[in-house]
Amino acid sequence: MCQHQPPCPSAHSADRESARLAAHHPEQGWSLLCNGVVLFEDTGELLPDGQIIAPHRPDVRRVATAV
Repeated sequence: MCQHQPPCPSAHSADRESARLAAHHPEQGWSLLCNGVVLFEDTGELLPDGQIIAPHRPDVRRVATAV
């Protein structure tokens, strides 16, 4: 799928979110990455095989109390 050199990380690699943007629709809250991953503004993901990755935002309450 990716034609970049070096190629973007695959959809199943740990760093999949670092792939380049193929389409960006902030008004709808999602972006399509070069590796076929749909990344949602709540940090959830939809992989090309249909697998869902739950949102993984940091817990703001925990970060606020640690500071």
